[in-house]
Amino acid sequence: MELMSPVDALFLSAESREHPLHVGALQLFEPPKGAGRAFARDTHRAMLECQEVAPLFRKRPSSFHGALTNLGWSTDDDVDLSYHVRRSALPAPGRVRDLLDLTSRLHANLLDRHRPLWETHVIEGLRDGRLAVYSKMHHALVDGVSGLALMRQSLHTDPDDTEFRTAWSPAPRRAPRDQEPRGRLQYVGATMRSVAGLGPSTLRLARAALLEQQLTLPFGAPRSMLNVAVGGARRCAAQSWELDRVKEIKDAAGVSLNDVVLAMCAGALRGYLDEYDALPAAPLVAMVPVSLRNERDALGGNMVGAVLCNLATHLEDPAERLQAIHTSMRDNKKVLSQLPRAQAMALSLLLMSPAALNTLPGLAEATPPPFNVCISNVPGVREPRYLNGARLVGNYPMSLTLNGQALNITLTSTADSLDFGLVGCRRSIPHLQRLLSHLEISLKELQRAVGL
Repeated sequence: MELMSPVDALFLSAESREHPLHVGALQLFEPPKGAGRAFARDTHRAMLECQEVAPLFRKRPSSFHGALTNLGWSTDDDVDLSYHVRRSALPAPGRVRDLLDLTSRLHANLLDRHRPLWETHVIEGLRDGRLAVYSKMHHALVDGVSGLALMRQSLHTDPDDTEFRTAWSPAPRRAPRDQEPRGRLQYVGATMRSVAGLGPSTLRLARAALLEQQLTLPFGAPRSMLNVAVGGARRCAAQSWELDRVKEIKDAAGVSLNDVVLAMCAGALRGYLDEYDALPAAPLVAMVPVSLRNERDALGGNMVGAVLCNLATHLEDPAERLQAIHTSMRDNKKVLSQLPRAQAMALSLLLMSPAALNTLPGLAEATPPPFNVCISNVPGVREPRYLNGARLVGNYPMSLTLNGQALNITLTSTADSLDFGLVGCRRSIPHLQRLLSHLEISLKELQRAVGL
């Protein structure tokens, strides 16, 4: 049995029927010229032929002496790919709306804990001829960065490359010969030693942050219609925007690309909530995941930190809102960057754990929200990628919602576009697709605000 990390155990322990804690992605592919009607079937068959399965895709939770759970991982020696890799077809006429309806249902279903915690669905029947692939994996196994990295390694940069790979195919070993990878016990031991030293350094940084940098802390967010109890059903929405439009605003304003993305989301949330006469007077607060992973880390597991960002939704002027967001992110990330990685993860866990505790019945209604929404920008691919000769034209991340956190916004880059994936509680977030229109309106407002 392999020992779990505390973060992995938290994701498994907090899961329930109303709170599935897997992350996923909906990918759209343009088939190569000359591809016939059997292209989806052939792609699915080729996936099933990739019988060698990497260790990460063999892991499932195990119990200790048949009682204690969520402490360790077992490894399946024989993975049933016909269960994990499925083929589906959309009903006519095969609209994108039909694809998102199917994705919403698939994303709401819990993964079977008696099997490795992942699924891949090959979906055909879109009327424009594109192929869709929806995949999901438990958050205890991957974070957003490692999940997309697994996707990247399965896609080719050459459309004519005939070697078929999948996310679960073992990757070539890249660890230097003079560096032996540490076991889980060694990793946990090093983490605990680093966390033991968290007190003095964190107290000094917290004091500086509170007195000098105004660190954004949990439970300062206002109550909103986004922060209510959720049911088990989900609704997904997705859309792409030209990356150059966001880069032009970034250059004109002298801020980061992620600052512009956050301002784009802030403007959209302001417009959406105002539409329902539900915009709080105090500014919304976003939890923004920050990757702590480096190139030497193996794929899998969770190595993510978090900062809280003031979205300045109380400000009417988009330019002022963008500058306020830039200042908030700069100051909060400065605090995180001054900590060693294990300590940064521990501090981030303190910021994120109140949201996980809200899965307990009644707690979300009894306590103020630690933050209002999660907005995550995950690095994607910079060049065209191909699956079985089909070009990736859209890659929409689908993340998770929790009690008190009924909406999640995650995005990534695909060559020259930014692909947004929105996931909301079907009961609590009405007309989720309207947020896509508000994102476009917000982007146009930012363009005008910086003189474009």
